[in-house]
Amino acid sequence: MMTLTIWSDFACPYCYIGETRLQNAIDELGIADQVKIDFRAFELDPNASKEVVSSTPERFAMKYRLSLEGAKEQIEQISSLGRELGIDFRYATTQYSNTRDAHRLMKLAEAKYDRDTVGRLNEALFKAYFVENLVLADHKVLLDKAVGVGMKEDEVREVLESDMYDDEVRFDEREAMMRGVRGVPYIVFNGGFAVPGAMTTDGFKSALQRELRKQEKSQSETEDATGERPHQCGPDGCQLL
Repeated sequence: MMTLTIWSDFACPYCYIGETRLQNAIDELGIADQVKIDFRAFELDPNASKEVVSSTPERFAMKYRLSLEGAKEQIEQISSLGRELGIDFRYATTQYSNTRDAHRLMKLAEAKYDRDTVGRLNEALFKAYFVENLVLADHKVLLDKAVGVGMKEDEVREVLESDMYDDEVRFDEREAMMRGVRGVPYIVFNGGFAVPGAMTTDGFKSALQRELRKQEKSQSETEDATGERPHQCGPDGCQLL
């Protein structure tokens, strides 16, 4: 069984794009029964407000020192990558807020539910943010998404109304810091080589095939076989195309 450990944040566009490409690669290779995915928390901004305080284009323009129109163009370029994967990607109208509670909810799923439920919750939270443009700090949103994938309402409420699993989220982030992770997605294959960024589907297929063949690890394993530079998001923002 191959274990993929993925650090990501639900407000990270390249995380959603990268994880979708990775899943497509797994499906195209027909190796879903040979791969186990462990999700790790990585908050792009642990101090983000639980309230939406600005629009995504405004925040983007300020972060990258762009005009509002320039920011919208860059956001559209990123959104187009998601739409190429069949996602109704609406990055421009996302409602940015704190994602800590969403990560705590994932820890509940990992602790008490099967891997299919964990995967469905992960997808539901990304979709809530980038497709439905919901506020992930809103406990009603989180409760609805969790119950929708089969989690028990009373367990979800108990977590959201407390600080349960906060230590587990912080542990993931400390581990990322120790590894020197500065951007996400960050994917580790079987505890060995890492792919720091959202490669193309073909790039992920190549990396998966290398691991399956147990070839000697090399620097080329972290590179996209198509030549496209992997994209990441970090505390300072997302790499622009």
